[in-house]
Amino acid sequence: MLITVSGPPGVGKSTTASELASVLDLEHISGGDIFRELADERGYTTLEFNKLAEEDDQIDRDLDQRLEQIAADRDDVVLESRLAGWLAGDHADFRVWLDAPLEVRAARIADREDKTVQNAREETAAREGSEADRYREYYGIDITDLTIYDLSINTARWDAEAVVDLLTTAVEDYDPDADEGKYPVELDYEF
Repeated sequence: MLITVSGPPGVGKSTTASELASVLDLEHISGGDIFRELADERGYTTLEFNKLAEEDDQIDRDLDQRLEQIAADRDDVVLESRLAGWLAGDHADFRVWLDAPLEVRAARIADREDKTVQNAREETAAREGSEADRYREYYGIDITDLTIYDLSINTARWDAEAVVDLLTTAVEDYDPDADEGKYPVELDYEF
């Protein structure tokens, strides 16, 4: 089974993907780890490579191509990155989107990176805007379109263990053919 875990910074992607892989006896492959491998292959520190990536779109493309290749070639993997659900495409058996309000994510990032919440909020918002523009420009992807995901979870509502429990149950009960042909369902809401 190929499971993807995606979401913005600070939602707990790495923690969730690692724990889910462990529980389901799958390998965890992180986009962050692959980014660090690419930096090492080219003789840069992660910080240097990150700064270079801001000006060289080939770095993002190389990372994404590597993730796409893993999705095409591998099973029994939890693949984690911001675009994993999109990059895996039809190779994915189950796609998860994790999210939380910006204020919650900023507090988590501030805690782990030893910075102020205000600074983390501003940096995170800027980073998300920049990434959304790049994804649209490079691939025509609207990162806010969650229709490709099988499940979306607000990680501000549960602790990390509960999120993994929810996902484990969802993955174990998942039957991709159960409602074949019934979707998409169009709903008409007025606000």
